[in-house]
Amino acid sequence: MEPNKKLDDFTKETYLKKQDEEKEEEKQNLKVVTEDDNKDKYLNFTIDDSDYAIFIGFVSEIVGMLPITKVPNQEEYIRGVVNLRGQIKPVMDVRKKFNKEEVEYDDRACIVIVDIEDFSVGLIVDTVKEVLLIAESEIAIPPEFKKDVVDTYVSGIGQIKDETKIILDCKKLIMG
Repeated sequence: MEPNKKLDDFTKETYLKKQDEEKEEEKQNLKVVTEDDNKDKYLNFTIDDSDYAIFIGFVSEIVGMLPITKVPNQEEYIRGVVNLRGQIKPVMDVRKKFNKEEVEYDDRACIVIVDIEDFSVGLIVDTVKEVLLIAESEIAIPPEFKKDVVDTYVSGIGQIKDETKIILDCKKLIMG
């Protein structure tokens, strides 16, 4: 009986040691995402036929269109609220915020959930295209134009190959 007990103890000890080694290896393989990892990453989306981008660090998720409950006495661009897995989120139609013509949402329209400080809001956009790497050296200061609604939210112009992306200041877009 005693030899089996020693074998059981050895097997258990070997098993626990192997589990510890696997956990340690898993820890080493996990990459902690920091702000530096996202430094040059921007979510590219369209409104009308224009390409816009916001810093990916503000984006928590992207979801398809959800039923929107209207809330009275709001700005026209605030469409209402949505229930996102039990959490109520206000939604803003970026197209309306930019004084663009209203269109019916199609299957490409989606809601980009962004978190600014302690505030979370959904941005309704026409389409989400991709996540772009835009180095600081590829971002130009926006030219001086007549100050209208769109210009107040533009933080830069991204130049990627032959394309330009209007980089929005997400804080000003949401809070301003």
